Amino acid sequence: MKFTKSINQAEVKKEWIVVDATDKIFGRIITEVASKLRGKHKPTFTPNVDCGDNVIIINASKAKFTGAKMESKNYYTHSGYFGSTKTHKMADMLENNPEKLYKLATRGMLPKTKLGAKILKNLKVYAGENHPHTAQVQG
Repeated sequence: MKFTKSINQAEVKKEWIVVDATDKIFGRIITEVASKLRGKHKPTFTPNVDCGDNVIIINASKAKFTGAKMESKNYYTHSGYFGSTKTHKMADMLENNPEKLYKLATRGMLPKTKLGAKILKNLKVYAGENHPHTAQVQG
């Protein structure tokens, strides 16, 4: 009988993947990135281990958005105090802080556990083309 081999954290081999967001659709980028972060593209995928890769997104401010999301989609923040709800439009977030926009969208596609928070730390987002991780990325 063959059994499925579950790997542990010591056996995981992480790679660095660079994704260029120029002229790509935002949602398609996020789904691809979430899958790579989780490690579902690897044959050694184990659901309870962080076996995904490190992902770098460059040119984050140059992604395309379909429909009327830029005008109509809102993101909400709340500190826990009464009346502290704040609304941020997607267009403003893309202009002011695209890194936060990508992290929020990716976080929604990851597990809502401690493992999901740990996996999200493997995502690096940069609005421009330059990033400080050139030593890790081969090619």
